[in-house]
Amino acid sequence: MTVSGEVRFRGRDLLTLPDEEMRAVRGREIAMVFQDPMTALTPVYTVGWQIAEQIRAHEQVSRKEARTRAVRLLSDVGIPDAASRVNAYPHEFSGGMRQRAVIAMALSCSPSLLIADEPTTALDVTVQAQILILMRELNARGAAMVLITHDMGVVSQIADRVLVMYGGRVAEEGPRRAVFHGPRHPYTWGLLDSVPRVGGARLRRLPTIAGVPVSPGDIPEGCAFAPRCRLRHDRCEERPALSAGSGEATHRDACWLPPGDRAGLRLTARPDAGERLTTEAAS
Repeated sequence: MTVSGEVRFRGRDLLTLPDEEMRAVRGREIAMVFQDPMTALTPVYTVGWQIAEQIRAHEQVSRKEARTRAVRLLSDVGIPDAASRVNAYPHEFSGGMRQRAVIAMALSCSPSLLIADEPTTALDVTVQAQILILMRELNARGAAMVLITHDMGVVSQIADRVLVMYGGRVAEEGPRRAVFHGPRHPYTWGLLDSVPRVGGARLRRLPTIAGVPVSPGDIPEGCAFAPRCRLRHDRCEERPALSAGSGEATHRDACWLPPGDRAGLRLTARPDAGERLTTEAAS
């Protein structure tokens, strides 16, 4: 498999930058919140030292000033008694506090872009809600954000635009409301149908997507989702282009299904055929 392309940020292809220039981009212009905060933090240094060190790596400030900013950042993300907790080691923080500390470190140099990879994984629902509120506040301050997650509930709360990917390819993209209320791709249908819903006449068994996820070395030449799709047909052996079809130009999908009756087709693709929903409820 040949992988090619560009990663462009502010007019530059990041893949072509020398190491020194790329180090100036990391942390300063683009910051990252990793999935597991315990592995993102060095266990032998205090949390405050690690935040201050990132500040001093990109800015000409004294150790005292960097430490003062570290305390302020920890306070901003909701760490209680930040002035003393700045001296704590990562193992002395709870999971939610470590995640907040990682977010504080990511924001320490006011990046233009924040990439968050599953920032709420393994957190209880109360801490997850607090983290999502914090991330919305950061976005309101002007930081662009790319959120990588499998949790469609989190996506519905925080995203403006949604990109659904399968097998390393874009299956569907569009504004949040368009993707959630008018999904077009069978993979998006499967993701949304597997989300528990509150209310309704009775509870139903959550459907699952048939088959197993495709591995990088086994991605078919045609539609990557075809081996698991209940509506696959011969044309799926060709790779579909990302297209808006006859719909909204900002809402595109990569599927050969006819665009005219996607809602009805979605119903026929449900594994719980004895419990059909109305077209209005399904969309």
